[in-house]
Amino acid sequence: MTEVNNALDHEWWSLQWFTPSILNNFTWEFSWVLFLIFLIPLLFILKWLLNIKLKQRLPIALTKRELQWSAITLLRFIPPLFFALAMALLLIALARPQKTNERVEQWTEGIDITMVVDISGSMQIEDFKPNRLVAAKKVCSDFVKGRFQDRIGLVIFSGEAYSLAPLTTDYKLLEEYIEEIDFKMIANDGTAIGSALAVATNRMRDGDAKSKVIILLSDGENTAGNIDPITAAKLAAAYGIKIYTIAIGKEGRVPWGKDFFGRPRMVDNTLDETTLREIADIGSGQFYRVSNNKALENVFDEIDQFEKAKIMETRFKDTQDFYDVYLKWGIIFLLCFIGLKSSFMNNVLED
Repeated sequence: MTEVNNALDHEWWSLQWFTPSILNNFTWEFSWVLFLIFLIPLLFILKWLLNIKLKQRLPIALTKRELQWSAITLLRFIPPLFFALAMALLLIALARPQKTNERVEQWTEGIDITMVVDISGSMQIEDFKPNRLVAAKKVCSDFVKGRFQDRIGLVIFSGEAYSLAPLTTDYKLLEEYIEEIDFKMIANDGTAIGSALAVATNRMRDGDAKSKVIILLSDGENTAGNIDPITAAKLAAAYGIKIYTIAIGKEGRVPWGKDFFGRPRMVDNTLDETTLREIADIGSGQFYRVSNNKALENVFDEIDQFEKAKIMETRFKDTQDFYDVYLKWGIIFLLCFIGLKSSFMNNVLED
């Protein structure tokens, strides 16, 4: 394609127009016309066969010396050669060689999404592999990779809530932030769900996106913070923010670390599913309960499909014709054929 572009800097008589790289990169408006070129040699063969059959021959007695072959007899092939080249070039021109530059502009109205991730101590429980937090980080990272022009933010919480990343379209930076999430980022242990929702709402309330979404992922009940989760959910709903809640973890006895003998230590796990359901209802979203890695991945895939912005695109197409180059060459060879047709070249003895 680069060579085609370079050829545009040359005049029509440049031989570069006949290089395979140029011809192969053209698009052809009437590509079927090119197949007619193969008929040209067939027409000459047919003409030759008819000449052999129909041409009148006169018996002439010549000496052996007078029958010697001369290279000058080859000149008789020049006029038909010029005619064949003229026909081939005219057919190439009729096929309409073109070069098309197409530019596509894509845009979307965009969605503001804030992922709110629980990093409390219970997220170390190993009913997910290798644990709940690592599994959550993976699906969050995969979710970011699948977005297009949506602004995404990140809030983490345990005993307090902290805005780790503001709304941004720098997905590479977001993935780095997600990778760095660790239990030690917030010193106070606990589960401040209400505070986390309030921080996310504060980040999103002034945005002008037509759709705003919070994805809350937690494995416990609200035990910390200075705002009730239901109140925080109503505040978010007042700003038109949809809330998806994901309860992560199994009920009952679950593995958490190792005991003195290196065996899995089992602990009792409870989860306030009722509050998370109510938050989702207030936020006009959905509640999900997941108990393994695959289920968590499926939930994020489903949310990803629910919250897809419609991608719009505008196509700009610029088509440039090059038939005139080959038409000029064809006319030149045709004029040469007409000029030589009645010359001595066309009357050199054939046998």
